[in-house]
Amino acid sequence: MVVAWNKFLLEAAGDPRARDPRALAELGFDTEVAEFKEPGGKMDHYASAYGGIVWIRFDEPMKFDQLDNPLGTFVLANSLQKKDTTGTLGFIKSHVLDGAAMVRRTIPGFDLHAPLAAEVRAAIEGLPEDHRRLLLGTLLTRDLTKEGADLFRTRPFDHRRFGRMLSAQHAVLRDNLRISTEKIEAMIGAALDAGAYGAKINGSGGGGCMFAYAPEHPDRVAAAVAQAGGQPFIVHVDEGARREI
Repeated sequence: MVVAWNKFLLEAAGDPRARDPRALAELGFDTEVAEFKEPGGKMDHYASAYGGIVWIRFDEPMKFDQLDNPLGTFVLANSLQKKDTTGTLGFIKSHVLDGAAMVRRTIPGFDLHAPLAAEVRAAIEGLPEDHRRLLLGTLLTRDLTKEGADLFRTRPFDHRRFGRMLSAQHAVLRDNLRISTEKIEAMIGAALDAGAYGAKINGSGGGGCMFAYAPEHPDRVAAAVAQAGGQPFIVHVDEGARREI
């Protein structure tokens, strides 16, 4: 929402940045995260500004690619459970960074871009419980994201594999980051039983939303999620922030 609001203000002021997706994304990050010193990243802002399928790597400098969009429909559903985004993200970020610092005592030069080699896994396994599971979950998420980017470059696109990858990512978020809830698990189970190809919790977790990839029978999937107590919407990938007349 903050990206769309910034675009509105810039359009009203006749500011050329209104037509620059990168400028809109960076302004959204400054407005929502940097200004309030919150622990979030730039993913939502770039996705909202550019639309479509985006792949972001937070190297120095940041790398950003737009990928082709072969995707069908999704069912996005609100669990109606309130969540603590700032608290959850802050806890995860601090433990991941502290865990990485601990690993560097054993493996100098280790960072969050390092391959998950056997010696890295061994060092992570020796960390305190919260540091271990959160750092490992972050690295598993990183590798799944790279695999997903490769998938979007292959043709024909494998929709079933994409669904399985969503579910694999959810398993990491559930088991390593521990941000799922019983209700969201029920909603995800209902979606999969109704024919969704895959599903995962959305955002910071601890409540909030989940989504399921349902290129076939999205109405049936939405009805199943509603029966499990969610508030479903059938959605698809769209373009980014835009002005409509």
